[in-house]
Amino acid sequence: MSEELTPKAAESVRMHAPVAAIAAIGRHEGESVILHGWLYNLRESGKLLFPIFRDGTGVIQGVAHVKSVPPAVFDALKNLTQESSVVVQGKVRADKRAPGGYELDIEDLQVVQRVPEADPFPITLKEHGVDFLMERRHLWLRTPRQSAILRIRAEIMRAAAEYFDANGFIRTDPPILTPAACEGTSTLFPVDYFGDPAYLTQSGQLYAEATALALGKVYSFGPTFRAEKSKTRRHLTEFWMIEPEVAFMDLDGLLELAENFLSHIVQSVLKNRGAELEAIGRDLSKLQNIAPPFPRLRYDEAAEMLNQAHKKGELEQPFEYGNDFGSPDETWLSAQFDRPVMVHRYPAHVKAFYMEPDPEDSRYALCVDVLAPEGYGEIIGGSQRVSSFELLNARIAEHNLPKDAFEWYLDLRRYGSVPHSGFGMGIERVVAWICALDHVRETIPFPRTLHRMYP
Repeated sequence: MSEELTPKAAESVRMHAPVAAIAAIGRHEGESVILHGWLYNLRESGKLLFPIFRDGTGVIQGVAHVKSVPPAVFDALKNLTQESSVVVQGKVRADKRAPGGYELDIEDLQVVQRVPEADPFPITLKEHGVDFLMERRHLWLRTPRQSAILRIRAEIMRAAAEYFDANGFIRTDPPILTPAACEGTSTLFPVDYFGDPAYLTQSGQLYAEATALALGKVYSFGPTFRAEKSKTRRHLTEFWMIEPEVAFMDLDGLLELAENFLSHIVQSVLKNRGAELEAIGRDLSKLQNIAPPFPRLRYDEAAEMLNQAHKKGELEQPFEYGNDFGSPDETWLSAQFDRPVMVHRYPAHVKAFYMEPDPEDSRYALCVDVLAPEGYGEIIGGSQRVSSFELLNARIAEHNLPKDAFEWYLDLRRYGSVPHSGFGMGIERVVAWICALDHVRETIPFPRTLHRMYP
């Protein structure tokens, strides 16, 4: 029984019992099932073996007594090495003490591939340094914590799309290759496009504006790229962004959209991935009260709060009015609230060229940054967009942007322009917040940072 399986032999094992996933093992209590998976860990106590198996959906502990299984099966189990792939058959038994509430009384085993002891799986249960783990990210993903984070990430992405799909938004996909910058050329990756200059997209927003004026309510969802030479725990050079855009929506409507959207995501994760949140040690109480309304602060109010914090010694540097907020500022502000806080109406000169000025005071832009609580900082940035052809044309000139590349964008103001608004939400920053991670590098399967493009 301990020999490695050929495909035909593996097929024969499936005939003995139904195949089950560990995540749904409770549906088979008292039944024999077959699991396809890998050995995560093995503990021995006298004549008892306690292998822990994983299958991509979860982990479960098996139990085998030397007299309860054939000798060949017991020996095969005893000699399994970490990450050996197996097909295991056993009876599901409820046990409140076990992770997930169930154990597997092992009946049979087939080894698909045994990892050789001479070349063992490199990531053991002991502590490893970050560099060691990142060099082996392709294997680190198999550990229960990293797998749980990726399942939470998938739920965040599913819930994000679900919210827009359920509320009349149409998904439209913008190009990844673009002829011009959206928010400044210093953060772009250049590409040679058949001899002409092009760039990897830093946002799908401009194209979403075009589709919003065709379809009313749209969203885009895809990879984006920023060439900032940043080493902070919040930055990746490649990340995923979801960007809604709505015709005939002002800033107030955008704030309401953002808080309902974020609340839906958090509540969906709590409902569908509570076990994963508990597995990574997340304090669920910090997420349970994420619900509208979110607190709102004008930029001026936030700036005053930061300077008061500096006077009290809570911040090292005073905040210089007129600047954009840095990471320490966002961290402190967001830590003052138990739910995301919306900071709106920043000085126009620190924001992008396409943002509509406040009609009550044109020194300010009709924009918003949504800062996640617990010090996680900005997760959403958005605005009402400039709707005037004349103003947008002047802004493009002020920012020294190539007008030829933006003629199509100006057309949106030439032909039936309307007030419209949208925002961008970086998936990885939301994963970091919801999972309470110290660094954004654990939020995506294969992170790309300033000094890492391997594996």
